[in-house]
Amino acid sequence: MLNDKRLQRIESVLKQKQPTLEVFLDNVDNSQNISAIIRSCDGVGVLNFYYANEKDVDTKIHKTITQGSHHWLNRERIDSADKVGFLKAKQAEGFQVVVTHLSEESVSYRKVDYTQKSMIVMGNEAQGISQEVLELADKVVVIPMQGMAQSLNVSVATALLLYEVERQLDEAGNYNEPQLSVEMQETLKFEWVHRDLITRRSKGTIFTGRVKRNRGAR
Repeated sequence: MLNDKRLQRIESVLKQKQPTLEVFLDNVDNSQNISAIIRSCDGVGVLNFYYANEKDVDTKIHKTITQGSHHWLNRERIDSADKVGFLKAKQAEGFQVVVTHLSEESVSYRKVDYTQKSMIVMGNEAQGISQEVLELADKVVVIPMQGMAQSLNVSVATALLLYEVERQLDEAGNYNEPQLSVEMQETLKFEWVHRDLITRRSKGTIFTGRVKRNRGAR
């Protein structure tokens, strides 16, 4: 059994989860970058995290980087052939698809209203966002750079963008009241407690791969 302090911590984290903020990685290759991004996602209350890669394989989780944060969000790999359809389905649910891409049409990442339902899409370390994803984007943003380099490491860029989202959501009061229904909180608490118990007993050797959850979680 979990002690009361651990259970209270799980309940507290669930109350901070933001179902209107989701993240999708478009062919980000480096598993260390992915692990760092997962940690940032957890830090701002992301509940649903998705990724697609050309090899259609599950990503490796670096536990020394995630510091356990990979246990506290839902992770799902989307087949690369399905990523456009997946994102269009999210748009049909009311999500704005926000991609990072340097172009003349790009706007500062600070100028987007993230209090709307937002799917943040980050691209490959070298090639950036794929053309098919770029074409369906609702917002194209850039992080201003004042030096010689034109971009940041993808994990750093994701963290900056997510904490701008966090700032806006905090000002809107989203962290003051639970955004998940009571039923969803109870469902996730049951799953998380079960997972936490098994992971502790196995000394963290399981639950490090793909985790698929109901996409309609609210």
